[in-house]
Amino acid sequence: MAEIETDYLVVGAGAVGLAFADTLLTEAPNTRIAIVDRHGKPGGHWNDAYAFVALHQPSAFYGVNSLQLGSGHIDTIGVNAGLNELASGPEVSGYFDTVMRQRLLPSGRVAYLPMSDHVGEGRVVSLLSGAETNVAAKKIVDATYYGTTVPSTHTPKFHVGEGVRLVTPNALPHLWQAKGAKPKRYVILGAGKTAMDVGVWLLGSGAAPDAIQWVMPRDSWLLNRLRTQPGIEFFDTTIGGQVAQMEAFAQSGSVEEIFERLEAAGVTLRIYPDRQPTMFHYATISEGEVAELRRITDVVRLGRVQSIGSDTMVLEEGTVPVTPDTLFIDCTASAVEVRPALPIFDGNRITPQLVRVPQPAFSAALVAYVEAHYPDDAAKNALCRTVPFPETLGHYPMCNIVNMMNQFAWSQDKALSRWIRDSRLDGFGKVIAAVKPEDTEKVELLTRFRSTAMAAMVNLQKLTATGS
Repeated sequence: MAEIETDYLVVGAGAVGLAFADTLLTEAPNTRIAIVDRHGKPGGHWNDAYAFVALHQPSAFYGVNSLQLGSGHIDTIGVNAGLNELASGPEVSGYFDTVMRQRLLPSGRVAYLPMSDHVGEGRVVSLLSGAETNVAAKKIVDATYYGTTVPSTHTPKFHVGEGVRLVTPNALPHLWQAKGAKPKRYVILGAGKTAMDVGVWLLGSGAAPDAIQWVMPRDSWLLNRLRTQPGIEFFDTTIGGQVAQMEAFAQSGSVEEIFERLEAAGVTLRIYPDRQPTMFHYATISEGEVAELRRITDVVRLGRVQSIGSDTMVLEEGTVPVTPDTLFIDCTASAVEVRPALPIFDGNRITPQLVRVPQPAFSAALVAYVEAHYPDDAAKNALCRTVPFPETLGHYPMCNIVNMMNQFAWSQDKALSRWIRDSRLDGFGKVIAAVKPEDTEKVELLTRFRSTAMAAMVNLQKLTATGS
């Protein structure tokens, strides 16, 4: 059995594992790291994603701290026109490969074991040969805790009848190669961002809106991408959105009112204005995408799919007829499994989780910085409270309470505050720091934000306690 001695064994070479390793290399100069992953290339689930996938948020917020993703340009065409670029799936995959080949491996302090499975306690098994490697590490970093899945790697939870044409989004760009009759009807299964991507792609690729049916178990609130833009030119929309958010937190009498106020301020969007959303998973979208998706008017809201047959689709709350030559598109995979929040630092085990929603790469990098610079688990966990992912709208206040508690704790630590301000993955710290005292309009926005924060925290705690 081969042996590797190292300081950290990072399980998972996706965005979380690589962002953690990249920052740890910088902040702990003598540290050695081994990275194990089941894929043949770094990038985690991006290796399995559909060809037309792209980031939801600007490229500036994603990847690792040491290497820029994208060129920083503003899109001029398409549904993201006027906003910062969104790296495509192939661009993200290539970027992570570059991170490994040009940043991590050349350091001489990283060992990379692709096509391998960590079976526990440092035992790594090659998926190709079955050979075992024992990785003797002081600490194990589980960068796979959230269990991210994509349509091409999950098993549908519904029955699929004989003769039914069911594909994942990965197959759509290759339909011209498929045997059999051209689909006359496209049925999108699922309500998340993948389903939205498929709807926009179908419309943009020439499918007629009346040929598309959307099975949507729940409507969702969505973040308006306009309000998440880096750069001083977007200061008013981005920081203005933060102010509107704090004021909604401070003044609302219920969670439903929070979202109504956020929608009125243009911070959140919904695809169908006549429907009341019951879900919010931080999916981020442009107003252009929403306009496209509203062209799909055949929306089925009868709960989740139970089975699909050649002539009938059975859902939780009813049945729907199926016409001949229908192509079903499975978008029901859960991007993030809902799992209990764990202490991030626990002896010889580190479990990176969200410390700022919705930024997994920034969160992983910050966890690595804290690991490198603070003395014990108690001090580290005090700076890295795990932000729970919202299963329902009612969980949204608690997500923001923990978000704000973390932000306050960071602001009290000068070294950590400086690191955040300089971090590429933070995006806003440098913009805020660059505001000049004589720029009264920007100063006024920042003053409103800070003066409302305490009232926001108090009211969010009240809403959480009362379940409003």
